[in-house]
Amino acid sequence: MKIGFIGGGNMAAAIIGGLLQKGFAREDIIVAEQQPERRPWLAREFGVEVVDNAAAALTADVVLLAVKPQQLRAALCCLPSLDPGQLIVSIAAGVRAGDISRWLRDHPTVVRAMPNTPALVGAGITGLYALPGVDEAHKALATQLLEAVGSVVWVDSEAQIDAVTAISGSGPAYVFLFIEALEQAAVDLGLPAVTARQLTLHTFLGAAALAIRDKSTPAELRERVTSKGGTTERGLLALEEGGVKYAIGLAARAAAERAQEMGELFGKN
Repeated sequence: MKIGFIGGGNMAAAIIGGLLQKGFAREDIIVAEQQPERRPWLAREFGVEVVDNAAAALTADVVLLAVKPQQLRAALCCLPSLDPGQLIVSIAAGVRAGDISRWLRDHPTVVRAMPNTPALVGAGITGLYALPGVDEAHKALATQLLEAVGSVVWVDSEAQIDAVTAISGSGPAYVFLFIEALEQAAVDLGLPAVTARQLTLHTFLGAAALAIRDKSTPAELRERVTSKGGTTERGLLALEEGGVKYAIGLAARAAAERAQEMGELFGKN
């Protein structure tokens, strides 16, 4: 399988690195990158061929679109006609699969993907949505491609990708904000900054690992930590009084609405 990347930024580089670690041959990966200073880095770092957009698209079985959303239409409209069997996978946030298909002269096999930044360390999760023209074999290829940087989930509608964007796409920023606040609270309580950072990060890491491995719901896990009249109960009451759970819901809805707006904006022409 030949994979062509249009765009060689950080996320593309993470996927390329993940593919190589999983045993993909360097000669089966080609990259098109517009920034002249980055091209030699890509060739040197990964040992892959760096070409122009047309060459990356025409010679690949799978074409991964990794340019900035506002630049995607211009990049695609300049490409020659593709074979209908070529799979197009886009990680451009907010750009709808139908618009990508239209810009590629109604290309039928388009998958829209929403990875998140933990993919940069191989710990991401990607939401995937396919147009009706994408068969199971193409879906398997898209899954294989994005599993190079973490887990994948498939959704049934484009609207659900907007929800994925709001939860896992934007979610790391919500987590980082909580980490920032908890770390500052630790310092305010008299702990050294280094200790505050270590305690906070490992608390998040451990809690997430436990939630993944345990079959219990998050509510059940929370209840196990919360003794009647204890410190955790007092802290949780303060969070409830501060409206934290409600604010998280507001953040997710606001992000989903913005993702929908971006789809409308990028797809105008």
